Amino acid sequence: MNQFNPTITSRREFLKKSGRLAAASATAVGVVRPGYTAGSDSLNLALVGCGGRGTGAVKNAFAVSGGPIKLVAMADVFENRLKNSYKELSEKHTEDVDVPEDRQFLGFDGYRQAMDCLRPGDIVILATPPAFRWVHFRYAIQKGLNVFMEKPVTVDGPTSRRMFRLAKQAEAKNLKVAVGLMSRHQRAMQQLHERIQDGEIGEIILQRGYRMQGPIGTFASPPKPPNISHLMYQVQRFHSFLWAGGGSVSDFLIHIIDHQCWMKNDWPVKAQAVGGRHYRRDPKGVRYVDQNFDSYAIEYTFADGSKFFMEGRCMEGCAEIYSSAIHGSKGMAIVSKKGDCGMPSSTYKGQNPDKAKLIWESNIDQDESNPYVNEWRDLLDAIRNDKPYNEAERGIRASLVTSMGRMAAHTGQEITYEQMLNCPHEFAPGLDKLTADSPPPLKPDAQGRYPVPQPGIVKDREYADFE
Repeated sequence: MNQFNPTITSRREFLKKSGRLAAASATAVGVVRPGYTAGSDSLNLALVGCGGRGTGAVKNAFAVSGGPIKLVAMADVFENRLKNSYKELSEKHTEDVDVPEDRQFLGFDGYRQAMDCLRPGDIVILATPPAFRWVHFRYAIQKGLNVFMEKPVTVDGPTSRRMFRLAKQAEAKNLKVAVGLMSRHQRAMQQLHERIQDGEIGEIILQRGYRMQGPIGTFASPPKPPNISHLMYQVQRFHSFLWAGGGSVSDFLIHIIDHQCWMKNDWPVKAQAVGGRHYRRDPKGVRYVDQNFDSYAIEYTFADGSKFFMEGRCMEGCAEIYSSAIHGSKGMAIVSKKGDCGMPSSTYKGQNPDKAKLIWESNIDQDESNPYVNEWRDLLDAIRNDKPYNEAERGIRASLVTSMGRMAAHTGQEITYEQMLNCPHEFAPGLDKLTADSPPPLKPDAQGRYPVPQPGIVKDREYADFE
């Protein structure tokens, strides 16, 4: 069982100290100066959410040439996560990291303090669990900041509608917004997309995607240990709880769902799905209390009637398949050979990836081979050259379509795009007012178990709260 160290006492002491110094520190890094303009190469970064992906995003930004970038503020709700991220970044990128202790902010309001250290036109990285994305995005827009936000960006209908409105506000202010769906910045896939649009494999008839693997991340969770609150437990293990992260479907399957919709140049209009919980105990017999199914099989339907099948599984000892393919009227394509966007992409005559029938295989220069760096290349180019750049809307659509498939599995119903978008069930209302002392959005029963989906029983929402 994982060990948890919320360090509540030190958190309060830390907040008291950081709050006293925040205003002076913000001025020191230039909050009163004008933001980025053409002719000025300097950009400051703030990191909100200091886990592995947030830390990785900072490294990816540093890997792009074209002008100096400096990390000047960090925020998280867990002190150990912030400290570990700072240590890793400051040791490997000494010249690019200027985040003294008084610009390291803890708590659910830390995002405000971190963004207050930036100038209009600087960049904030939003890499917390996606439940908080709309809260943080709204404040970034108010501050006039460019944004890099990790996927998924929504987990339910109400937050999707809210994010669509915020995306329009960001566009109106000419803010540049990137979403961490890096497949669209994978140069091999860009080449494949062009070939598919040119008709190389004919009309798309069928699309397939697979992410079938053993348990990863915080997919499965045992009962909450005594040294952490239910709220902090759910935030820390956000893959396990639908309100916090959309569960394993939203976090693990979204990349392939997104790039297959891109290849199709369309979004599905409906989904039906199945899924189930199978071996829901750890090797010691402890029962898991998370909300995930172990396996999902989603059938998406596009407006032209073509199908996209997406399969996901998190079970030990099963065959591992992690790839995507497209079948057309004249041939087929391997979109991702392995992983979310693994090269090479390729096309073939006929419906089998037979080397003898190979039409084309991607060959990308080493400098352009990392899609995580490419997405930062594209964002920074847009900022420095004032090009239109707002990936928020398609990031919301990808998140919504992913949730549509998840809801179909969890309810046992066919779910349309419009039903998902207009579903009134908001998993966690009022997150903009959340504090460490707030009750958890998901309430456990007397045995510490959380509500799970009940397909065919609970049909209008993905789970019913305990009464």
